[in-house]
Amino acid sequence: MKIGDALPDMEVAATGDKMLNLASLNSDATIVYFYPKDSTPGCTTEGQNFRDNYAQFKKLGADIFGVSRDSIKSHENFKSKQDLPFDLISDPEETLCKAFDVIKLKKLYGREYLGIERSTFLFDRDGKLVSEWRKIKVKGHVDEVLEAVKQL
Repeated sequence: MKIGDALPDMEVAATGDKMLNLASLNSDATIVYFYPKDSTPGCTTEGQNFRDNYAQFKKLGADIFGVSRDSIKSHENFKSKQDLPFDLISDPEETLCKAFDVIKLKKLYGREYLGIERSTFLFDRDGKLVSEWRKIKVKGHVDEVLEAVKQL
């Protein structure tokens, strides 16, 4: 996935018993953010930040989708507990993660493993990638994304 690429033409499972085809989304802007795991501190804060700014994103015609490898059941619980107004996409097979190249070698307490690198992608109304953020630090990130949407 690089600047100018289109949203992938694939069906994905999302909360609310939905099957979404990303390529057929037709918003003024589409935000797809990848996060490592439901209900962990950084991922919860990031979801809350998108939630708290959701009205501003919607006013600009933007849709938001969070993606992790967690199950739909886990996503439904996380979405409900955090009162997230947008859908979460389950990617247990890492199909979407691989399309966006967000599976990276990570280290935790000296142990190496493959996990999702926190990343956000912004697509315009034509479904073309216009901005990407990788190796995100949660603090201030949603404000950056909101500014980028305003520039579309």
